[in-house]
Amino acid sequence: MWGKLLGAMFGMALFKWPGLLLGLLIGHWFDRSLRSSFEDSGGFAALKKDNSEAQGVFMYSTFAVMGHLAKADGVVTSAHIDKATEFMQQLGLNSKQQQEAQRAFREGKAADFPLLAQLALLKQSYRWRPDLLQLFLEIQISIAYVDAHLSAVEERLLQQLADALSISASRLQYLLGRYQAEARFAKRPRQTAAKADTLQDAYQLLGVKPDCSESELKKAYKKQMAQHHPDKLMSQGLPAEMLELAKRKTQDIQAAYEMIKQNRS
Repeated sequence: MWGKLLGAMFGMALFKWPGLLLGLLIGHWFDRSLRSSFEDSGGFAALKKDNSEAQGVFMYSTFAVMGHLAKADGVVTSAHIDKATEFMQQLGLNSKQQQEAQRAFREGKAADFPLLAQLALLKQSYRWRPDLLQLFLEIQISIAYVDAHLSAVEERLLQQLADALSISASRLQYLLGRYQAEARFAKRPRQTAAKADTLQDAYQLLGVKPDCSESELKKAYKKQMAQHHPDKLMSQGLPAEMLELAKRKTQDIQAAYEMIKQNRS
């Protein structure tokens, strides 16, 4: 009921009577698809009871938008399913939480999934936490690149996500390049001497050019560590289930910095 009422008010305020009908449709979807999760425990019923509603919104949005992105080109491939499943396992979700995540993924695939309304809810929940909104976008970039290729449709959808979260187009392009470098760097062979292309990925991961000064390198390293540090993100409201993801990112940042320092010595 509340979804229909709020949706109608929102639609009426923006688009008068046509908006009223649109708002009712969005509100009906909210009531039908999200009622149990948001009323039970803040948007992700399988989360621990002491988690906030915002964390539930983050978790639900993560998997629902994953599903929406996976369907962007018309067909959800086995690679998309495998990536989402792998992500659930990496987060250490229990059986009940995985069921919630799978349900969110399926709902995100629906043609009538209210993407912008869900993103607006996410942004409202984390309006003072830009680092977490960026992390959310980085997760979606990973699902878009599951086949090592970004289609025009997927890129437009990622731009739509960035716009809705007030992340600039230039920042999105940086994150796209950074993700590719990070993915390649994570697969690097463990070796003493770094190859030129791996070293280039290390610089890109830190967001600096190879000819940067020592002070610029150190500043970039500290900035990346501060932005992705698990303790900081947890204090900002990152769900505990996402902690492992943050840890892996900081490990890659640390490894990239150490590789560059070793190469420069």
